[in-house]
Amino acid sequence: MNLGFVANLSVLANAGGSNETFLQELGRRWESGQAGMYPIALCLVIALAIIVERSIVLFGKASINKEGFLRGLKKHIYAGDLDKAINYVAGQKSTPLTNVVKAGLMNVPKGQEEVQAALDEASLRETPRLEARTGYLAMLGNAAMLAGLLGTVNGLITCFEAVANVNPADKATILANGISEAMNCTGFGLLTAIPALVAFSVLMGRTQGIINDINETSVSVLNLIVANRDKFKNLNIPASAHAHAEE
Repeated sequence: MNLGFVANLSVLANAGGSNETFLQELGRRWESGQAGMYPIALCLVIALAIIVERSIVLFGKASINKEGFLRGLKKHIYAGDLDKAINYVAGQKSTPLTNVVKAGLMNVPKGQEEVQAALDEASLRETPRLEARTGYLAMLGNAAMLAGLLGTVNGLITCFEAVANVNPADKATILANGISEAMNCTGFGLLTAIPALVAFSVLMGRTQGIINDINETSVSVLNLIVANRDKFKNLNIPASAHAHAEE
């Protein structure tokens, strides 16, 4: 195979002009990738949906200023006012952290062991909600790479068949199409897999950070309750707190 033949393959594989818009270029490469592009696109759509949904939850709904929250809670616990402490937590934005602390405070009248059990139970309930679906991103990233590899292998098979069986007059075109299919599937597979795996690492890091905050805050709240239990003037759970908890 001489240099002139390689140059012809390059021209055929990149045919379409340099004035194409991004969408036109994307559409052309999609067609060049043929059937191998569809499983990659499916992985991309699902991965994007998970990334958006998990980002909203982990960086929005589950986010709270832990230090500010604890400062406000300590003020009521140091004052020995359990009612205000419960109502303060119930009045905060509903997050995994506040839900766990609320469960512990609601059981203060029952004793230290019940508070510990309530905190543990609430933590076990909230943790799976934080971890939900994030693990699929790693699987989708790997699936996209394997789908790209499958398309690459299919394109190479087309090339080898052309070398062995096709009329020499059509060989250059078929080889160019096979190479284009192989390279486009590989490229789209990597472009899907890399963001999915990066997002997986970022979201898992954020999830672990929230879980660590929950564990740290649970221990802090339990220690505060034990250290200041003698100060509590009212160990009856207020009706208003029940209403907030049910919400």
